[in-house]
Amino acid sequence: MTLILNRRAFLRDVSLAGAAIAAAPTILGQSRDPKYKTALIGAGWWGNNILTEAMACGECRIVALCDVDSRYLDSTRERVEKAMGDAPKVYGDYRELFANEDVDIAIVATPDHWHPLITIAAVEAGAHVFVEKPIGHTIQEGRAMVNAARAADRVVQVGTHRRISPHNVAGFDFIRSGKVGKIGMVRSFVHYGGGPEAPTPNAEPPKELDWDMWCGPAPYRHYNESMPGTRGRPIHPKGFRNYLDYANGMLGDWGVHWMDQIVWILGEKYPKSVYSTGGRDIAGPAIYNDKEQTTDAPDHQVATFEFENFTATWEHRRFAANNAEKGENVGCYFYGTEGTFHMGWQKGWTFYPSNSKAATVHYKPELNSPDGQNIKELWADMLRCIKTGDTPVCDVEEIHYSTNMSLLGMLSLKLGRSVQWDGEKEKIVGDAAANKLLRRKYRGDWEYPKV
Repeated sequence: MTLILNRRAFLRDVSLAGAAIAAAPTILGQSRDPKYKTALIGAGWWGNNILTEAMACGECRIVALCDVDSRYLDSTRERVEKAMGDAPKVYGDYRELFANEDVDIAIVATPDHWHPLITIAAVEAGAHVFVEKPIGHTIQEGRAMVNAARAADRVVQVGTHRRISPHNVAGFDFIRSGKVGKIGMVRSFVHYGGGPEAPTPNAEPPKELDWDMWCGPAPYRHYNESMPGTRGRPIHPKGFRNYLDYANGMLGDWGVHWMDQIVWILGEKYPKSVYSTGGRDIAGPAIYNDKEQTTDAPDHQVATFEFENFTATWEHRRFAANNAEKGENVGCYFYGTEGTFHMGWQKGWTFYPSNSKAATVHYKPELNSPDGQNIKELWADMLRCIKTGDTPVCDVEEIHYSTNMSLLGMLSLKLGRSVQWDGEKEKIVGDAAANKLLRRKYRGDWEYPKV
């Protein structure tokens, strides 16, 4: 027997009220004329998903767009003009945008390695920011972003929208109520299909793409039209996540969402120790030379995080899919004394009681089309916080801790050993080599942000 729960029984009043106020400003007698001058930096697929909500909220005017690829700039500008009647200025360099435009809100939807510098520049220019996860590529970049946001007194909302998705909020309340009992272990996972990689030839970047600027502060890498192991995606715009110079593989992508669920729901900011292992046993060795290349992120990885009161694990693979296990191929299993709770995505969540005579409890998701996410609610929460001065639900410091879990897992994998983490000081205990990996050298004249 499965009991289907009603949304009203679980949504927290604060989240619901905040979203309602932001989504319907006429209740407060406010004008629905556009108010916030908004700029999008990173005009690809996901940036346009966020832009959709900025245009739909009735409180934003799109004044500027920025991308290193003029193809995405042109198509996004046409979309904005058709939908809004706005004629946004277009830029290929975010520095020129902030020098020339008065921006109230900046959307930062670039590849991961660009998030820190652009977010810091935005808040220093006086803008509030909606930045995609993970907040940075290295841990000290994240701390610099938090410090910059606090110094500028700006709202910085991060795109970990599961903190405001109705079924995740309901799951938060269910677990916090004690119905799962004492949690001793969490298993988080993402399992996809895939197979061996073969290197593909390097290519000249398209004439519309400023490839040197795309690489930016990260190491320069030859452009490649094909991206083996990433379902046919080229390195630009969607395939970068499996190149470790620009992102942190599956753990730095999908993993941040589930690491965030762990720290959010169970209330501990950081693990005490981290160990990770994995490799490319199916994809094959990483290849990069002047003629050809493959990806270099692990095709499978396992990480263990020891917290004060529980143990969390992460596992992913890009082969074998997940047809043999019950439930979705993504999510977290929270194991408690009263049963097992699966926090999923497209199927909602399910609680399996330890008592075999008790009913299984299921809560359906309420996701928005067409992307199957809840960006709309997260955007509304940001607007509410800009008006009230409240801390947003996905505040940059909260997601800094979630991002750190993923980055520490990748750091341990690169080192080949466990690390002891001092979360208060944000240092690795007694390991000079490991501490060097908390930051990295930027390329050329780009300067690593001050912590």
